[in-house]
Amino acid sequence: MEYPQYNPQSDNLPLSDEELSTLDDMLSRLPSDGAMNIEALDGYLSGLLLSPQPLAELPGSDWLPLVWGGDGEEGQPDTWPFVSGKQKKRVMLLVLRHLRAIAHQWELAATRPEAWEPIFSIAEVDEQDLTDAGDWSLGFLSAVDLAPGAWKPLFENAETAALLEPVTLLGSEESQLSELDAARLADPQQRDALSRAVPDNVLQLLASRQAS
Repeated sequence: MEYPQYNPQSDNLPLSDEELSTLDDMLSRLPSDGAMNIEALDGYLSGLLLSPQPLAELPGSDWLPLVWGGDGEEGQPDTWPFVSGKQKKRVMLLVLRHLRAIAHQWELAATRPEAWEPIFSIAEVDEQDLTDAGDWSLGFLSAVDLAPGAWKPLFENAETAALLEPVTLLGSEESQLSELDAARLADPQQRDALSRAVPDNVLQLLASRQAS
């Protein structure tokens, strides 16, 4: 099956809450261990759009299959892990629409930061709503892994590395963390603070890229 490439001029109609729920449900039901949930997908698409490597130049086959955990091994049908080509195309259409909607929201966010609202987990703890961008950050770092060389200067620059730090911490495996960082992430209040820093930091990175 051929994969479409990202077209910056394509439909930017945001997915409705029902469509987001449908997409999340379709991905969660796949027999693939690596399929993303809607939060990880939102972070992944954001990382692709923010990447120094232009997404429009990246073949769809290089990034789309990661959404559902890959296309499987040789000998499996090209629709795997989906039950049909129709279902696979439906998921691709929803993913591409959500991708374009994020890009459009970022265009508006230059003057209206509230135009973009990433999809994070919200949990009530002691009558407080606490935010957790862990899955979102994991998805974002999956996009970084597609072009590590392009991202390297951002992680080496002190200013941009500081902006990326909350995502890096929240999306890292526990074994990669220092004892201090692991303790920070184990505290729901500190996870909430790190998570709430992510949207503004991403928009600052976006503005920095556009200014350069």
